[in-house]
Amino acid sequence: MEEPKPSRSVAVVLYTAMGAGHLLPMVELAKLFLRRGFVVTIAVPTTPGPATTGSPTIAGIAASNPSITFHHLPPPVCADPDPHPLMRMLQMLRLSVPSLVSLLRSIPSVAALFLDIFCAEAIDAAAALRLPAYIYFTSAAGAMAASLSLTRHYSTTTTSLRDMGKAPLRFPGLPPIPASDMPSTVQDREDRIYRTRARLNARAMEASGLLLNTYEWLEARAVGALREGACFTDYPMPPVYCVGPLVANGEEEEETERHACLAWLDVQPARSVVFLCFGSLGSFSAAQLKEIACGLESSGHRFLWVVRNPRQDPTNLLERLPEPDLAALLPEGFLERTSEIGMVVKSWAPQAKVLNHAATGAFVTHCGWNSTLEGVTAGVPLLCWPLYAEQRLNKVLIVEEMKVGVVVDGYDEEIVSAEEVEAKVRLVMESNEGEKLRERLAVARAKAVEALAEEGPSRVAYDEFLDRLVRSD
Repeated sequence: MEEPKPSRSVAVVLYTAMGAGHLLPMVELAKLFLRRGFVVTIAVPTTPGPATTGSPTIAGIAASNPSITFHHLPPPVCADPDPHPLMRMLQMLRLSVPSLVSLLRSIPSVAALFLDIFCAEAIDAAAALRLPAYIYFTSAAGAMAASLSLTRHYSTTTTSLRDMGKAPLRFPGLPPIPASDMPSTVQDREDRIYRTRARLNARAMEASGLLLNTYEWLEARAVGALREGACFTDYPMPPVYCVGPLVANGEEEEETERHACLAWLDVQPARSVVFLCFGSLGSFSAAQLKEIACGLESSGHRFLWVVRNPRQDPTNLLERLPEPDLAALLPEGFLERTSEIGMVVKSWAPQAKVLNHAATGAFVTHCGWNSTLEGVTAGVPLLCWPLYAEQRLNKVLIVEEMKVGVVVDGYDEEIVSAEEVEAKVRLVMESNEGEKLRERLAVARAKAVEALAEEGPSRVAYDEFLDRLVRSD
């Protein structure tokens, strides 16, 4: 059945924060609009300095998606750039709003503006042109519910999360969340970063609707709490639409040459390989890499491991990392001893294709939401090793609410031991608990397919949203 399309050429503009974790989900949303006949432009902010533009990533994504127009907004003039990387990015996004208004004025028949949560200040751009603005939240519904609920929590106490240790936070629609597992940017109630994020959340409530990259079966309680307005009581909650899971499955990617790791997977037994990959920014110290190597070797299980070079400054996620010297970083003789059962890849692997390969049996992940959805929709159990941003919170959701993974203990300490790596690999690959996880993931995968099928809940939600959008145009 052909999908309904607008009666005339209608455009939508998507405005995203920097970084692959924000841009890639926006591209997947853009594909939904393309399939319905919309003209799609993704507005990409430009920041001064080569370390923060992300231009190589954007260029690669743009080349793979020629039907989408990528418009680079000019870098705004900023006499006093913020020294903190996140605050500087938010500053640039805010200062780029006038350029976004100019872009919107230049595109005929714009129906709506779609914003990353970090771009919520750009609701003013839509208001200036009397356009509807929608927030597209690219993390878990549970993360949105927790973020909104925290505002209410802080209104009832003078204590910051950083002073609560692992004391549980009880938010609507969520399992108990240890305070220490909330993002570092919200740990101090007086910190300007938290205050900025709280302001963005409040601005998001001004939107015409909230699109979530999730599906209701996976996060039913959190979605229900959001829709009921139980998480945020200062303003009415805009309509909530679950339109996911919107993830790349690797099938649309064009490769001039098939990655060597896929050929290696082709000759491995079904569900026998543990895949270790930690997102576009994940990196470990040399000492931690050695512990992981020893744990993998001791487990005796097949593995495919993506290794990045350690950072000079672990707090600088924008640092450009050189290719790793595997022989120097890993234990002496490790590559030779494990050559029959393991493969180590430098810096990058085609994650979606690996996860959907029949040989992949488990996924050691940093719990970024894109990676989480890719693992769940591939039906692969998750071994949770969160690193930064909202990943600790996602870990709680994955293990306690979705029940599709287990925790690699020690993630919040200096080093995760080789013994822990071995134990969790064995648990997922050998035990009854691991088998139950695979059964749960098989259901999760089927429900994801069902959500996006014709008459499925995510398809119906998107159609309902689109009908409102087209009728309001």
